[in-house]
Amino acid sequence: MTATAPASSTARTTPAALLPRLVLVLAALLATLFAAAAPATAHAALTASDPKEGAVVATAPAQVSLSFSEQVAMGDDSIRVMDPQGRRVDTGELRDMCSGSTVRYGTALHSGLPNGTYTVAWQAVSADSHPISGAFTFSIGAPSATSVTLPDREAGGGPVGTAYGIARYAAYAGFSVLVGGCAFILLCWHRGAAERPVQKLVLRAWATLTAATLAMLVLRNPYTGSGEFADAFDLAGLKAVLETKTGASLVSRLLLLGASALFLAVLFGAYARRHKSRGGNTEEAAAKTEDAAGEQAAAKAGEAAAVAGDTADLTFGLAVGGTVVAGGIAATWALSEHASTGIQPGIAMPADILHLLAVAAWLGGLTTLLVALRTVPGIERAAVRRFSRVAFTAVLVLTVTGLYQSWRQVGSWSALTGTEYGRLLLLKVGLVLVLVAVASLSRRWTARLADSPATGDVSRETVEETEQDAAAEEPVTVPADPRRAAQLARQQAARTNALARKRREADPGRAGLRRSVLAETAVAVVLLAVTTALTSTEPGRAAEQEAGRSSAGSTAVPDRAVKITLPFDTGGQNGKGAVRLELDPGRVGANTLHVWVDTPDGTPLDAPEVKVAFTLPAKDIGPLPVVPDRAAPGHWTASGVQLPLPGEWRIDVTVRTSDIDQTTVQKNVKIG
Repeated sequence: MTATAPASSTARTTPAALLPRLVLVLAALLATLFAAAAPATAHAALTASDPKEGAVVATAPAQVSLSFSEQVAMGDDSIRVMDPQGRRVDTGELRDMCSGSTVRYGTALHSGLPNGTYTVAWQAVSADSHPISGAFTFSIGAPSATSVTLPDREAGGGPVGTAYGIARYAAYAGFSVLVGGCAFILLCWHRGAAERPVQKLVLRAWATLTAATLAMLVLRNPYTGSGEFADAFDLAGLKAVLETKTGASLVSRLLLLGASALFLAVLFGAYARRHKSRGGNTEEAAAKTEDAAGEQAAAKAGEAAAVAGDTADLTFGLAVGGTVVAGGIAATWALSEHASTGIQPGIAMPADILHLLAVAAWLGGLTTLLVALRTVPGIERAAVRRFSRVAFTAVLVLTVTGLYQSWRQVGSWSALTGTEYGRLLLLKVGLVLVLVAVASLSRRWTARLADSPATGDVSRETVEETEQDAAAEEPVTVPADPRRAAQLARQQAARTNALARKRREADPGRAGLRRSVLAETAVAVVLLAVTTALTSTEPGRAAEQEAGRSSAGSTAVPDRAVKITLPFDTGGQNGKGAVRLELDPGRVGANTLHVWVDTPDGTPLDAPEVKVAFTLPAKDIGPLPVVPDRAAPGHWTASGVQLPLPGEWRIDVTVRTSDIDQTTVQKNVKIG
């Protein structure tokens, strides 16, 4: 429910009627922000490595280093280097090589490493608390076969990742219902504090948030590390988690939940008793005071006014204290996730706190209203109208903060459709629009409730009358058998409840409102799931920039195949001919090699052996030997030919035409 619903025709001039115009204005503002977006990142990304991915180095390096786009958290086991047989060849000691804005970490390698292909696997935790990982290979001397398989498990994935994701969703859901339920009581329906169904809903939300937070704290070590449930019981790993920003946020959330337990004790204790004894409505007490006469009535009126004042003070105190605690719990997300990194964190974190509180006030209030409509016989229509105003305010806050967050995390229109984060964001926007559309139905039902005095609220007195009617319909003889008496009592209670429910549902306005709120709640559950997925997805701005860096690196040098033709003469019979060589794409990195050997008249010459070597004299690299495979008579080929650096490379081609006759011809080519 997103807007007020006054009974008169002035509803068209209320702020709700201005909502479409406001959305258009904010959309135009968002377009301007997208057009002026500045570079930023959120998830950390690997930007460089030494040795480079796929490089072939002439001698064994002393260390392997990795550079990242932003600060990351790494441990001694975060970088692992394996030889072709799968044995670790690093010392296992992390080197912090950061300097200024450069984020670089490395690990030393053992000396005397033999030639072959080595695998580097790394894992880190980004500044926004999400794990990242990757792997690549480099070769010493020349590429070789390797028994190491590059890990296919994404960081934060697997069963542990699934369990951690479920805990995240439960935490968001528990927070929304906890904060939204308390806000609904204090802002809309004071008497709800004394209703058992509402109390159970809020207390279960508190228990869910507490249990989910504990689960996230325990699973954090395996979630960012090995991915094995057994590591959840590793005390050393738990200690390491407590020293991180995320661990501190989770512990702070638990402490704030302890404070919220005291808040709930007062809310459902002294506060609930006061409103229950006063009928939950101070206006009724004031009306009775006006009808009183005489000194005794005046004394009672003064006493009632004093009680009302005390209750108002308690309500104000609970509202202030609850806002502080709720804001603190919301801050435990803002201070450790996307809002804390990237551009404008000083603005993003308060905006994220407001966004979370608005979500809770709207979706949590919806859930509480649905429970009240289904289980509580006497919810006042004034409470429904007050929640309509609260929901409208929450939607305004969500719109403003959501547009800002979208600009900050997406950054461009192309990222909306070209990245996973952008597509999830579009889905979230679609769900919000559906939710607003359903909420408009709820607003209409609220207006009908206000316009139909003939169908008043179903009060507790009405329920008591229903119970009396049910008891008067048929006298019940209590049998002597205790079991039979208990059975009859349960049957009578069920009958009474059914009659009471029937009388409540006889009000078409209430029944229609309940159905529309149920639909809103169902959409809200899906919306919360999409929001949870968004918080663990790499923001579109960072993903697009990472892709841009990759494409820029691959297109910096045009892909031009190197084609050369070299005449040769081995000196023996049929020893003359020409070698045609093609290196595709002819750039740094992996290439495909084709060699054709022809006779002087252009027919294929099926030589017994052909070998190729690449040398970069300026950097003292090489020769890097390549033995191509015979693909057809006079045609040899090899794939994955690695050229680690740009420069003037010398290509040596050795052709053997008999057991004793061979020659080597060479040509210098430019590799960009």
